[in-house]
Amino acid sequence: MTTVLAPVAGAALALRAVPDPVFSQGLVGPGLAIEPVREPGRAVAPIAGTIVKLHPHAFVVVGDDGRGVLVHLGIDTVQLRGEGFEVLASEGDRVEAGQPVVAWNPAEVEAGGRCPVCPVVALDAVAEAVTRIADGPVDTGDELFVWT
Repeated sequence: MTTVLAPVAGAALALRAVPDPVFSQGLVGPGLAIEPVREPGRAVAPIAGTIVKLHPHAFVVVGDDGRGVLVHLGIDTVQLRGEGFEVLASEGDRVEAGQPVVAWNPAEVEAGGRCPVCPVVALDAVAEAVTRIADGPVDTGDELFVWT
């Protein structure tokens, strides 16, 4: 069982509400999304493990059990080419759950015409494996869902 923490503060949303079919249709896996608060903040590691992919707008942490969790900071934010994001860790780093990975400002993402919603995905999991799903407001580091 893996407890996945909220990487940012905001309101938990179903993935189907994300305005991107890759996430809304669960193509990369089940999970939740967070409508982030519109203030500067830091996205934290949702689980303890190793950062296997790190872009300014997205990262994947793989736990010791081999399970990977994707955090995507906004939709179409790859187009920003890192502008407005500050990477606070490196690929290959071992991180603890709750450790800051990327600093960003959702309000700036939104002002630039992009959706700041943050999908948090249990990569390659079956939908039934995601349980105890958060609903409503979450703070950074709160339990978002459990991957069984």
